[in-house]
Parts: sequence; structure tokens; C-alpha cells
Amino acid sequence: MKPTPEQIAAFADGELGERERMAVETAIAADPALARQVAAHRALRQRLGSHFAPITDEVVPDHLTALLAKPTAPVIDLSAERTRRRTLPRWTWIAGPALAASLALMVMWTTQADQRPGLVGEQLASALDNQLVAEQPADAPIRVLLSFRDAKGTYCRAFAGRTESGIACRDEAGWTLRAGAGGSQASAGEYRQAGSEAEIMQAAQDLAAEPALDDAGERTARQRGWRPAR
Repeated sequence: MKPTPEQIAAFADGELGERERMAVETAIAADPALARQVAAHRALRQRLGSHFAPITDEVVPDHLTALLAKPTAPVIDLSAERTRRRTLPRWTWIAGPALAASLALMVMWTTQADQRPGLVGEQLASALDNQLVAEQPADAPIRVLLSFRDAKGTYCRAFAGRTESGIACRDEAGWTLRAGAGGSQASAGEYRQAGSEAEIMQAAQDLAAEPALDDAGERTARQRGWRPAR
């Protein structure tokens, strides 16, 4: 049996059924590379959990608590929801706690006349080029939330700042805005309303083709200039 990336992530999170868990466990025991993937996933989960811990400790505002008390939400089929979640990268669990701090961010996609629409400015490009999630200052004006690769193998990074937040991917021209919080496609001169970092994580989840990069993966990608290996 060759476990899929989703099965590896689900195994690391303890979400597989007994039979499937035993099959994946056997495959991991026979393949050191799979064992390293499990360890990397668990390390990333721990790091992101620590990152959002201050948010989860905040008191939920009264107006949000009142909304939760209103019986207006549709009934959710939990079985179907679990099946849907199993098909997605396993860091979606971050989104729920982060919604407790749903601060409004206005995302402004800016362009310059002498560059291709969608390319980020120098400050953001510098942060995306150089900052690693595990090493960036806690008070950095632009924080990189995570790094991943899309279906084409392009490196992408989710970020949050004081005036703009979203996802940018690296191509030959530079870092291009790919999506804003909530998954909206970026375009020149367009404004997007971002609910929280949780929505950025959801957009990253939709774009990612594999689990997020760990510390070593980010360092390797930075050494390559965030360009795929040829």
C-alpha cells in the first residue's frame, strides 16, 4: 500500500479508522521517507497551534456570542462533513479557533504602471523572499503564515499584514498575488474584505496540492529562490 498525502496527514492527526490506520502504519514502518512526512506534519501542527494559541485565549465579543445563540444555522450532516474534510490538506483545523478573533482586514491589491498587474510591492516581496515561519520576529509588520506548492509545483506563501493579507505565488517575474482571504482571485485595483487569518488559511487549503512546507522545506525553497527544482 502506498499512502496518499491525505492519508499520511490523517494518520498523523489520529483520524483514520482502525483498519486504514493499521495499513498506513505498516507502510510507514517500512518507508523512512513516509515516517519523516508524519514527523514533519506533527511538527507543523504544533508550530501552528502555538502561533494561534493567543487568539484562542481571547474572549469572544458579546455580539459574536449573540450570533452563535441564534438558531439560524443550517443543520450539518456530520458524516458528510467528515468525509469532505478528509479530502483536504490537514491544516484546516487551524481555521476554527482563529475565527474567534475575526478582525476585519481590508486587502488592497496594488499595481504600478511599470510592472505586471498583480505583482507585489518591494516590502512584501522582501518578506516573502526572506522570512521563514519559524524564524520571523513576532512583531514583524508582515507575517508569513505558511508556505506550500500548488498543483503546478509553484511555491506559494500565505501572509498577513497591517494593511494587506492574502496569498502570493512565485514565478519568473516575481511574487504575484494569487488570492485574498476568502479565496477571491486578485486583480488590479481591486479591494477585498478579509474576515480573519482563518479565511487566508482556507484559501491556502484550496490552492495547495500537498501539505505545507516544514522548516527544512522552507529553507531549501529559499535557497532556490522559491523556484521549483529543475
